Amino acid sequence: MNLERSRSIFNGIPRLDPLLYLPAAILLLVGTLMVLDTTYFLARTKLGDPFYFFKAQLLHIGLGVLVSALLSQFSRSGLRRLAGPLTVMAVAMMVAVWIPGLGIVRGGARRWVRLGPLLAEPAELLKFAMVFSLADYLARRGVQIYRVQAGLLPIAVALLPIVALLLKEPDFGSAVSVAILAFVMLLAAGARLKHLATGGAIVLAALGLQIIAQPYRIRRLAAFIDPWRTARGAGFQLIQSFIALGEGGKWGQGLGAGRQKMFYLPQAHTDFVFAVLIEDFGLVGGLVVLALFSVLVFRGMWIAQAEPDAFASLLGFGMSSLLALQVLINISVVIGLIPTKGLPLPFLSYGGSSLVMALAELGVLLALSKDRARNWLPSRQYSVGQPPGGLVSAPLPGSPADARVSRGESAAKRA
Repeated sequence: MNLERSRSIFNGIPRLDPLLYLPAAILLLVGTLMVLDTTYFLARTKLGDPFYFFKAQLLHIGLGVLVSALLSQFSRSGLRRLAGPLTVMAVAMMVAVWIPGLGIVRGGARRWVRLGPLLAEPAELLKFAMVFSLADYLARRGVQIYRVQAGLLPIAVALLPIVALLLKEPDFGSAVSVAILAFVMLLAAGARLKHLATGGAIVLAALGLQIIAQPYRIRRLAAFIDPWRTARGAGFQLIQSFIALGEGGKWGQGLGAGRQKMFYLPQAHTDFVFAVLIEDFGLVGGLVVLALFSVLVFRGMWIAQAEPDAFASLLGFGMSSLLALQVLINISVVIGLIPTKGLPLPFLSYGGSSLVMALAELGVLLALSKDRARNWLPSRQYSVGQPPGGLVSAPLPGSPADARVSRGESAAKRA
């Protein structure tokens, strides 16, 4: 009995999908070089050990690879059983941030929890767990997702206290990420666009009020609009990022030859590592990195599209969307498309929680790709059966799309 149950959770050693693990491995290698490049002088000056951050990053990679390898062996039913425990763990850690002795304050923000010798950022686990819980909930609700009271409203009520905790830390970037992630997963599940548009307008208004309510956010917005007016203040970081991008040119200065990391560009090893990468490897190097991320995201989307199970399809779509969202926000900040947010770049930025969660996302996609590791293109077309506005491959049970498919099959049999 126990053996059968374990087999339902784990599905043996998977055939690894090269379109997932190869781009991720290259990004990890580039990220390791960038961490060494951006932290050598910082660690030598502040800690006396120029390789301190580099060695810590190697430990983070080792832990993340173990987590990824473990998740990649789960079956679809095993992954679904993780939704509850992951959600409970994430909420508990979000609450632990406010417990004296556990929560850590840095730079005026309370975003970290001390777990023995380690520091963890609960917001990273929260986003990961949220994809699981939303995929499970949306797959179970089926046709109910088309009704506000039974579909959209319960999700909004559940997410409201979570977003409030994130804003109180404060972690505005993660709060925005959670809202966007919920929106795209509801869209993928087939929620009505008019309901999503109404909810999105309310969320945008609430986030706008949050910006107005905090003076430092207004300063960030003003610096984003005209960073040169506050070149020695709120606009300093963005201007230094622009300088790094400009110095890189087409081919870059060469690995380690860039100067912005030498105490000119704040957070060069975390939030603005992409600017240093451009300075070292140029526009060409930046485009290569973007291409690697694109391969990961599009492969994940294809896996979600080809998955017949609603939960697995939504889970794959959510993990791919989470990865794409993190990349999009980080690079948009670096090149000045949106105001500064404290979100790292997956696989490249220094950090324990963000790196481990990025590798965990990879592990989930590897688990879902077991049966398609050697398939490069979709094996069948999905022209019917989509829920209205939905992106998942299979219609949700009991949905109007499912009913249309059933009627079509009955008509074919009669014919």
